Amino acid sequence: MIILPAIDIKDGNCVRLVRGDYGTAHKVAEDYMQTAQSFVQAGAEWIHMVDLDGAKDAKPVNTEIFLDVAKHTSLKVEVGGGIRNLDTVESYLSQGISRVILGSVALKNPELVELAVKEYHEKIAVGIDAKNGFVAVEGWLDASTVEYIALAKEMQKMGVKTIIFTDISKDGTLSGVNQEQLKALHDAVDCQIIASGGVHTMEDIKACANMGLYGTICGKSLYQGTLNLKEAIDYTRN
Repeated sequence: MIILPAIDIKDGNCVRLVRGDYGTAHKVAEDYMQTAQSFVQAGAEWIHMVDLDGAKDAKPVNTEIFLDVAKHTSLKVEVGGGIRNLDTVESYLSQGISRVILGSVALKNPELVELAVKEYHEKIAVGIDAKNGFVAVEGWLDASTVEYIALAKEMQKMGVKTIIFTDISKDGTLSGVNQEQLKALHDAVDCQIIASGGVHTMEDIKACANMGLYGTICGKSLYQGTLNLKEAIDYTRN
């Protein structure tokens, strides 16, 4: 299992939100590059980065920051937030981003996901964010009546290889991952599943590894010191 330390960017700053509420944004690190380099030193190979402004505005906003990390660190960068067309996908991937996350468009414009997967294969991941089991989009500001597993099955049919699943009620709360929903998703589709939201301690890392998940994203737990990144990475490699 891979560990993906996370940096969320809002107004050019490294921030964290609680349950996706933009009003809760607080700065967690002074410098995104120093933070990324600290992840490298801990042994990370991947980094999960989110354009929070992009998610809200439905277009890329903090692109230069993501490209900077891809260019000047050894990390493979996966980016989500505000990616609504193939031009943006192509732009990111051609400039060194390793994986692009399609979120809201998976629900609102599934044809785009299909086209992107045909063109870029495993470099496309789909982010499925759920509240009470139902998919939420547009920076989590907009709820739907689509059940998360139903959407995952549709994405699998289109050839999507990787799904990042977030239980919004857990995100930024350090209350533990939603093992029940993650297991149900893992059992329902053949895609690689990355867990996101609620990671608190090594117990969450162990739970995700025991489920056979492909990856786990860690954000607030790293910044608040409840999880040691090197320890988590070492555990998943042994």
